[in-house]
Order: sequence, then structure tokens, then C-alpha cells
Amino acid sequence: MCGIFGYFDRGAQSLSAASLQAMGAAIRHRGPDDQGTWAAPGLALGNQRLSIIDIAGGHQPFVSDDGKIVVVQNGEIFNHIELAQDLARRGTPCRTHSDTEVLLRLYEAEGIDFVRKLNGMFAIAIYDGREDALYLVRDRIGVKPLYIQDDGRRLAFASEIKALLAVGERPALDEEALHHYLSFNYVPPPYTLYRGVRHLMPGHVVKVTRGASTTTRWWNLAEVQPVHGRSEDDWIEEFDAILDDAVRLRLRSDVPFGAFLSGGVDSSTVVGLMARHMSEPVKTFCIGFEDPRYDEAPYAQAAADRFATHHVMERVDPDMLDLWPLATYHCDQPHGDISFLPTYRVSQLAVRDVKVVLTGDGGDELFAGYDKHRDFFARPEVATMPAGEFQRAYFDSISLFSGAAKADLYSPRMARSVGAIDSFEVARPYFDAVPHQDRINQALYLDMQLLLSGNNLVKPDRMGMAVSLEARTPFLDYRMMEFAFRMPGDLKLKGGATKYLYKKAVTPLIGDTLAYRKKQMFTVPVGDWFRTTKSAYCEERLTRLAADTPLLRGDAMRGLLDDHRTARKNHTRELRALISLSHWVGMA
Repeated sequence: MCGIFGYFDRGAQSLSAASLQAMGAAIRHRGPDDQGTWAAPGLALGNQRLSIIDIAGGHQPFVSDDGKIVVVQNGEIFNHIELAQDLARRGTPCRTHSDTEVLLRLYEAEGIDFVRKLNGMFAIAIYDGREDALYLVRDRIGVKPLYIQDDGRRLAFASEIKALLAVGERPALDEEALHHYLSFNYVPPPYTLYRGVRHLMPGHVVKVTRGASTTTRWWNLAEVQPVHGRSEDDWIEEFDAILDDAVRLRLRSDVPFGAFLSGGVDSSTVVGLMARHMSEPVKTFCIGFEDPRYDEAPYAQAAADRFATHHVMERVDPDMLDLWPLATYHCDQPHGDISFLPTYRVSQLAVRDVKVVLTGDGGDELFAGYDKHRDFFARPEVATMPAGEFQRAYFDSISLFSGAAKADLYSPRMARSVGAIDSFEVARPYFDAVPHQDRINQALYLDMQLLLSGNNLVKPDRMGMAVSLEARTPFLDYRMMEFAFRMPGDLKLKGGATKYLYKKAVTPLIGDTLAYRKKQMFTVPVGDWFRTTKSAYCEERLTRLAADTPLLRGDAMRGLLDDHRTARKNHTRELRALISLSHWVGMA
């Protein structure tokens, strides 16, 4: 696990050594164990390393024997042992046990198409001096981030936006991206709130030359075809085999590791499978709250007892709002999702004992685990909607502010800038990409492409990396993702039950109580606080936001708060998003 950074200047103009060091220093938290850079006229690649695999031999960048190929990566290649064995059989043995050297040797042997062989989470930069080209590659579903800023002359890249901001002028706010943020509750990729800075989409590779940049897609979940006619037992057998092997591969580490354990079905399943493969107790971590509505500690303890883990639980004050600016800083962008804060706290807890954790991220998006999925598809009219109406209805059901609500919020300047832009057009291409899938899987495909890489995977990456902790996600093994989109949607949502077949598959492992417990979100009760103890805090943040930006109307934001205070309407989600934005604007 690391952070990467660098640039390619088409005019061969070099950044100063101090500027390159500043890029690395900005993301040192991602890799405090080591730094490495490689530079030539007009280009450089750098790495901040969190040493996980081959502590002694894994220093980056890796450079080919002839000095013409240079590789850095952020991430882990979980099948690197098998890939190294195959290289050795072909007469190209690796000299270290580092997974980054495997990338170099594979590229030397096969070119950029080697990425299709990788099972892992990664953002990779490769400079090939033989063709004077830079390749930037992002993993299949965006577990690892990679941002690009290209002004036509110089392309810079980094694992976090703050490394790009460390050199050059700060970009202006992208008003269209803000418009979409208020629709989605996060900035949907490839947008960022910084004009000219874009998130490389998952499963894509950029080739940068002196003349131009070319982006291609090397993996596409939309190409998976549904399979019908299989028995539930057959589906369960394949599910069990894939997930078991995905967990096994993610136990490869040369440093201590453990797992986040909430007692939910996803984390309990991962911990149960870890326990199968380990000779010593799994180290598990959770935080608890006094308020039983939000406290999952008893369920986590039940799972820990079932699998005899070495369990660490710390009961904390749910009032974590003082962490909000710090979380926003590490994310580089606002997120209305308040669960970033407890994720930071449990990461702080875990990093005292381990450098790596496994998590259950991805299970809900693959197998329809959210209440929003159940509630939307429970509506009887959904089954008979024309395709376009269905798409719009699902988009509306997940939207934060409607188009009309945003119009009320905008100043005349913002209205003129984005008033004609419909955020639904961000979502439409993803629906249109999977007409061969049923409607449940169409909705899940949208969540996989936008919600995961735009928000839900940002959370464990940034909050873990903020304290130099690596998070691994077995459910997002590419074999599991392809399996899930072969599975018909009615095996995911059935009779109002979420994760129908998944829960049936894991019940023998985790038991009925954990498999079928009511889902709780990992959150704190800010909605109640905004009416009571944090009402003044909320008002102060909204007042400051109105003063700091000419784009939003202060009276409209105060109206939202007044409605919330008096319980006329519940605007918890809208207020969270605006407060997060206020912290970001205050830093910009």
C-alpha cells in the first residue's frame, strides 16, 4: 500500500526537485515507511511506501535492467506469487518478493495488456522510455484512487488531489461538479470539485505521449452476461468457493493484519472465512456507542465469540464532529456520508496493532443489501415502468436534492452556470450500458460504477490511509463481481428480503442471528443533534458557507435548518452535505 505521484511534461520542462518532494510530502500519510523517486527531463515518478509485502526488497520505483522502464504502484497484487511463479517458468525470475517487481517483469514480457492478469487493488504508473510514453492504470472497480490534472502541456497524477495542489496554482471550483455533488451526496467520478482535475475511472488505462493522451477501458463489468436456469444450490456452491479464495489471497502479508468487525453479515462472513484459513486468532476491531440505536458492539462481540477472535472494542463518544474537517482534508472533497467519521475512529483503533485490515465493503452493492434497494423495488409500479421512466425513478430515489430543490438553493450566478444541466445524465450511460440485465442488476450496476468509487471505497481508503492503515476488500475480487452480475436480481432481492441468496449461503458459517439481523448503518445521530445540541453548530456552519461562496443562498439554507429544527421535514442528509461542503470551502 502506498501513494504514487508524478508528471509528464510534453515540452520536456522539469519541475524542481523541491516541487516533486512537495508532492510526495503531501501524501506521506499513505506511505510513511519509505519514499522513492525517479526523474528524467520533463518527467518523474514517485512513491510513498507503506511496507506490507517484502519489507526489505520492495523499494519503489522499480527500474528495468536497461533503465528504460520505470514502475510505481499504490496497492496490492494478491496473486503476485502465482504470477511470479509463471514468470520464472518462462525464464524471467523475479529478484525480490515484491509484487511491484512482478508488474515490471510482466510489462517487459507482455506490454500493458498484462493488467488483465492482476487480481488486486491498484493504481499503477509505468514509464516506457522505448516509446517515450507514460501509462496510468486503475484497478477494475476503483479500490485505489488515481487523479489526473492535464492542461495540455503537463499531465500530473497522484493518489490524492492534495499532491497535485502542492505544485502550481490552486484550480477554481468546478460548478458543474458541485451541482452533481448536491444530487449524489458525493462528487460522482470522473468529476472533482477542482476544475481540470479528474478521477481516472476504474478499469481504465491512460497512455500519455508528447502528442496526446488516449484513454481506453481494459475491464468492463457491463460485458458480463446473466445466467438463468441454475439451481440455488449451484449458485451457493460457486459463491462459497469464490469468496473463500478471495479471502485466502488477501491474507498474504508480511506485517500484522486483522479485520473490522461490526457484527453485520458482510464483516462477520469475512472474519469467519479468515478464521478458517488462520492458525492463530483473527484480530478484530470495532467501536461502540452508548446509544443502542447506533451501537453494533454486541453483534460484533457475538461474531468475535463465534470465531474466537482476539477482539478489541473501544466505546467512544459518538460526538465526532470535531473530526469532520480532518476527514474532509483527507478526502480532498466533501462527502455527505457521516460514517467517514466512525470509520476514521475504528482505523485509529486498529492501527495500534496491525497495518492491514480486511473489510466487508462491496457486499451491499453487489447483492442488494441496502434498504433503499428493498424499498424502491417494493413499489408495485416499478415492474411496469418503461425503461426511461424506471431509470429516472431510481435516480430520483437516490438523489439528495431534487432539481427543483437545487434551483431554490442556487444563487443567480450558480443558476446561470448549471441551471440547464441535469444530473440524471451522469447516471443514464450506466443504465444504458446494461440493457441485458434485469432492473435490479441495472440499479446495482449504477451503484457499482458511481457510489462505490465516488464514495463507499473512498471511505476505507482515505480514512485508513489517514492513519497509514491498508484496507482490503474480498467482496471486490473481480471473480466475485463477475459472479454477482451473472446472478439474476431476483436471487438478491426476493420477497422483500435483501441479499437473499447471499444470506442463505453464509448462514451455515455465521449463524441465523448474524445473517438475518436488522441492518444498521455505521453512523452517528447527527439528525437529532441538529435539532438540539448541535443546532447552533449547524447554523454557524451554514452561515459560514453562505459567506464563503457566492453560489448558494444563505436564506434557502437557513430555511432547510428551520424546517429540520421544527420537525416539519427531516433534512438530515441535506444538512450533512452542506456542512461537509462548508468544511471543504473553508479549506479551499
